[in-house]
Amino acid sequence: MTDTRVPRRRRFLVCEPRHFAVQYAINPWMHPDTRVDTDLAHEQWQELIRAYRAHGHEVDTLEPVPGLPDMVFAANSALVVGGRVFGSLFHAPERRPESTHYDTWFKTAGYDVHRPTSVCEGEGDLVWTGRYLLAGTGFRTTREAHREVQEFFGHPVISLTLVDPYFYHLDTALFVLDGGHDGNIVYYPQAFSHGSREVLARLYPDAVLATRDDAMTFGLNSVSDGRNVFIAPQAEALATRLADRGYVPVPVDLSEFQKAGGGIKCCTQEIRS
Repeated sequence: MTDTRVPRRRRFLVCEPRHFAVQYAINPWMHPDTRVDTDLAHEQWQELIRAYRAHGHEVDTLEPVPGLPDMVFAANSALVVGGRVFGSLFHAPERRPESTHYDTWFKTAGYDVHRPTSVCEGEGDLVWTGRYLLAGTGFRTTREAHREVQEFFGHPVISLTLVDPYFYHLDTALFVLDGGHDGNIVYYPQAFSHGSREVLARLYPDAVLATRDDAMTFGLNSVSDGRNVFIAPQAEALATRLADRGYVPVPVDLSEFQKAGGGIKCCTQEIRS
């Protein structure tokens, strides 16, 4: 069945974890007394970049800034669809300076950048499916931002409410397997409100349903190119179910970043031209 899955070449923006550390607590995963092995974190991040490039994907790198330990989580910086950039306005004051540096990178690369007026954390809570935007709220990004992003892109936005603080961003509870009209997703139902679960069940009756164990190992913070799924090796059961569906799991261990509540997708901003 794997031969029927066709990968699509992607372009990613990443930021080296040169200054990565856990210096404050803004989600349940973070504890300021946690020691981060910076050498291991850098090695793990490099392995992710090697995996992307080995599978034919283009990777651009943004220079990290001292004093911004979470800047490595590039996905939170923006949403890029059709060459248009909707930037970020972080909920936590500690992260707000990151936006300026990402905006500068995009502007230097020739993009116009829209700065939101409402709290919005980029691809952390905005997931492009190829047809519309799934938009998370409940802990970070606001519903006002959902309306703002719809006005900016002109694509339908479907708001989904997150209810479990361990899954504070949509990209910790859901990811897209295939884009386009007949695309599919993976998600952990209990991360969502009752109404949001019903919406997802109607939109994606054939979705891959994840367990709490899958989600707690950051198996939902994955990146798929339509065939290859870059996934935490700890999410073994989910990887097996994906393989049964014809996808090819590509294990990449980012366990050091889980200490800050992040994983593969958190470290990966997709640039859609």
